[in-house]
Amino acid sequence: MGIEKEGNRVMKKQKLGNSGLGVAPLALGGNVFGWTADEPTSFKILDAFVAAGCNLIDTADIYSRWAPGNKGGESETVLGKWLRRSGNRGKVLIATKVGMEMGPDRKGLSKSYILRAAEDSLKRLQTDYIDLYQSHTDDPETPLEETLEAYAQLIRQGKVRAIGASNYTADRLTQALEAGTRPGYPSYQCLQPLYNLYDRAEYETELEPLCLEKGVGVIPYFSLASGFLTGKYRSEKDLANRPRGEMVKKYLNERGFRILDALDQVAGQHHSAPAIVALAWLIARPSITAPIASATSLDQLTDLIEATNLALDPSSIELLNLASA
Repeated sequence: MGIEKEGNRVMKKQKLGNSGLGVAPLALGGNVFGWTADEPTSFKILDAFVAAGCNLIDTADIYSRWAPGNKGGESETVLGKWLRRSGNRGKVLIATKVGMEMGPDRKGLSKSYILRAAEDSLKRLQTDYIDLYQSHTDDPETPLEETLEAYAQLIRQGKVRAIGASNYTADRLTQALEAGTRPGYPSYQCLQPLYNLYDRAEYETELEPLCLEKGVGVIPYFSLASGFLTGKYRSEKDLANRPRGEMVKKYLNERGFRILDALDQVAGQHHSAPAIVALAWLIARPSITAPIASATSLDQLTDLIEATNLALDPSSIELLNLASA
């Protein structure tokens, strides 16, 4: 584990699988750039994130195609403008993704499509390489070898440094890792799964043992369960007119409230806040390299970064584990 000094802040870096990339314990989610965070706000958040000593920024070509008036690529475009303006390319690791539907004939993990999509992402990001290029979702129609061939070509060309997978089942990840051991193929160095204090079962039962055994890094998304684990949504009334209201509704149940109670209790003991505790719980888990969380304001970002300073004691972790079991 290396230590890097960034501004006044010293932040420990963990290895991301066997990629040779060193990652601070918190990653910034770029899904909000050009959606719920406009360009000036996104720039401020990115500046503060780097000043705090963090370095991994996660985006995807599809962000934020779902927003009215957007067509996809907005997040990468904002990030690219910031990279050019800030001169911070050498200080950050850019992770982006390919495979989700960007339009007719623009989806999946075929070799021809990946090569085309990578060029589009590089253009928007205004950079000549991507640090971590990830398969956004499994594509059962395309042989795993064909997908890895595309990545091999991009790595040879110096356009990609390492590859990862997102939303893969344990079975498919096992097959992909097996394919990646053959001569000429690169191997997935990290997994980006859905994982947080509420959504635990699938990752912990099948994916976690596999990632630990194979030395695969893990950068979970929805680390705060779409904002539910911040504690700001405690009834349907709190969800009215919120961009993520529909996504949070499924957490408003007996188990969800039990988890919030435990977060409140631990936050009280540590003079902290539920969001900070929820992220610190993830950071403390041995299989996790860096949880991904997004911020739409500097205040939110300050809270997220605070999680890297909070070392939870065993009894706090046990309390959270039991409440969320």
